[in-house]
Amino acid sequence: MDKFKTLIALFIISTLSCTNTIHKKNDQLESKPVKVELKNSNGHYQLYREGKPYFIVGAGSEIEKIPILAENGANSCRSWSTETNNYSAQEFLDLALKYNLTVTLGLDLKKERKGFDYNDTIKVKKQFEYIKNEVLKYKDHPALLVWGIGNELNLNYTNPKVWDAVNKVAKMIHEIDPYHPTTTMLAGIKKYDVDEIAKRCPDLDFLSIQMYGDLPNLQLRIKESGYQGPYIVTEWGATGHWEVAKTSWNAPIEQNSREKAESYIHRYRVAIESDSLHCLGSYVFYWGQKQERTPTWYGLFTEDGDPTETIDAMHFLWKSEWPENRAPRLDSLKLNGLSAFDNVELNKSQNYTAEVFVHNFENDKLNYKWEILYESTDLGVGGDHESKPESLEGLITNLNKSIIEFKTPEEKGAFRLFVYVKDDQNKVAVANIPFYIN
Repeated sequence: MDKFKTLIALFIISTLSCTNTIHKKNDQLESKPVKVELKNSNGHYQLYREGKPYFIVGAGSEIEKIPILAENGANSCRSWSTETNNYSAQEFLDLALKYNLTVTLGLDLKKERKGFDYNDTIKVKKQFEYIKNEVLKYKDHPALLVWGIGNELNLNYTNPKVWDAVNKVAKMIHEIDPYHPTTTMLAGIKKYDVDEIAKRCPDLDFLSIQMYGDLPNLQLRIKESGYQGPYIVTEWGATGHWEVAKTSWNAPIEQNSREKAESYIHRYRVAIESDSLHCLGSYVFYWGQKQERTPTWYGLFTEDGDPTETIDAMHFLWKSEWPENRAPRLDSLKLNGLSAFDNVELNKSQNYTAEVFVHNFENDKLNYKWEILYESTDLGVGGDHESKPESLEGLITNLNKSIIEFKTPEEKGAFRLFVYVKDDQNKVAVANIPFYIN
């Protein structure tokens, strides 16, 4: 009996050992890098992945929205850093791989405008060592596509030594990772930056450009800068809050969701799709939700996580067809019969009306949500964190209607009226109007 037990124990140990070996082999297969190359054929630049041409159609995305990104036809997503408060780069890469997406992985080089001194050799060296460690962690992940070294390091900077730091990272990456190209993301593209990068960053493979309302002029801006190489458009989307008309009290006027959807289609075709020689693809901004001037300005989702009209536009661009169920199309929003461009000034503690006009493609049931917020005063730069303004409760009657009555606040100041129109599939149209209380 003892001999029999011993044989059983040996069999279990042997089985476990074989199982562990299989798991290890599987892990090794899963962590095997996929080769990405940049090729130039008579002035036609293109990325190749596993030996096949690869044009990026993707978005800068929240991790939880990656499945919806893949569902709508994207093949790639982008991050800004290897560390966030909510998830790691490993989790981001793993989920992207699960949904057959690649990742342009951001390496977070510190910005001069946030106090980092590129004359401080000790801090620069410490940053380099940190970045090298991050590259070693993730260089073999099969979802990895491109390394993004720093984001908008040229925004409000004065010290060109930042590009020396970028080049050192690019050179290090090429020494330890022969499978993935390197880039850096620029806010716009200007001749001074291009000249400095050409001089200081010989190891960088190509540039990436971030533009919003000016995107239709992308080819002109590139020509003016003197850059002749390949590029990715790593951020583009709604017209920026710095590019739009403003009210007499300096509140920027946001596009409604229909205007955004239409402009996304136009900008993509004019600026990105049209350049078959140098453009390697693009990442729309932002496949998630964030507060920046308003809670609806840049995100393609609402705070409740519902997709907006702009996601339908990206689905159309990526799949060449509209989704089966389309979001309501918001035609216009009127406050006291006026639009946002009419400088809506109201009296305090008075009753007014507002009305939203929408087109409902499927004629399903629509739900209306209205909200009044203070105008934002926590104003960041370059996408820095902002806090959402306080919501004012109890001022609106007939909340779930296309026409509402509301009472203005009892205090002087700047406010915004928001409306969200949701269909049965939780797709949403959004708009807002700034107004001022005398």
